[in-house]
Amino acid sequence: MKNQLNKTQSKILITGGAGFIGSHLAESLVKKGHPVTIIDDFSTGRILNLKAIQDQVHLVKGSVLHKKSLLKLVEEADVIYHLAASVGVKYIIDNPLKSLEINIKGTENVLEYAHKCGNKPVVIASTSEVYGKNDKVPLKEDDDRILGSTSISRWGYSDSKAIDELLSLAYYREKGLPVIITRFFNICGPRQVGTYGMVLPRFVKQAMENQDITVFGDGNQTRCFCFVGDLIGTLSKLPFFNKAYGEIFNIGSNQEISIKELAQKVKKVTGSSSKIVYIPYEKAYQKGFEDMYRRVPSIEKINKLSGFKPKVELDNIILKVMKNFQKEASYDL
Repeated sequence: MKNQLNKTQSKILITGGAGFIGSHLAESLVKKGHPVTIIDDFSTGRILNLKAIQDQVHLVKGSVLHKKSLLKLVEEADVIYHLAASVGVKYIIDNPLKSLEINIKGTENVLEYAHKCGNKPVVIASTSEVYGKNDKVPLKEDDDRILGSTSISRWGYSDSKAIDELLSLAYYREKGLPVIITRFFNICGPRQVGTYGMVLPRFVKQAMENQDITVFGDGNQTRCFCFVGDLIGTLSKLPFFNKAYGEIFNIGSNQEISIKELAQKVKKVTGSSSKIVYIPYEKAYQKGFEDMYRRVPSIEKINKLSGFKPKVELDNIILKVMKNFQKEASYDL
């Protein structure tokens, strides 16, 4: 499949571009000289995230479920980054129907129009959640998915993103649509908020306010935290790699830490006097809630393609998140 994209002038459409990752991606692409259009319904995205580039992008308030407006934007684009989705454990549990609709129908709309408008490249944002309860270390892109009962709402997110991936690969195989699937592993940094269940910004916010740092479960579950800037450096280049089309890539850090240790580290780095308290999953989320014990990615595949390697250490990520919260608080003064 020949790549005819212009590395500095290709017109980029970012769905969900006012979100945490989307806004950082938009900034990077604008700096590279790309005309950037963003569509976002602001259900979880924020206009504040686009403060630095608001006058440099075409911003459309709308939803990927609105076919007419989406079609027009896809027609005008050379590349589509599909980041619009319902994300965060708490949000998915609180809004199960909306989450399924946005994640599945929204992705189907994007793929359909990208194909109809000339098979335009689409980068699909997926998630480590697709692996479910598989605690193999490290997780490779072709490893099995292990999921719990459909009666547990949190697995709806995993299933919806897996369907996104299956749809994308079907379009690639049957219709020649150039798609790239990226599975993000706990991406974090400035502009991320803890409102929807993201653990690191929630811990930092609690620590800054000297509130209890609330660990869900026993805290022995582990994760790997990757700085958003490290992700964006690779994400912004992916559509220009011919070998990326039709492939799935894990992107994240492979430095493992328990959530208990994360809480302790956040408390130390922020200089907080907060107490660390433990809350049972059922009280934090819902009865029967299940979590994955370990989640460590193999990043060999993305490294081989693009040279991706996480650079920003966790202590520095925590400091950057704290400074961003302080900066945003100053806007209200």
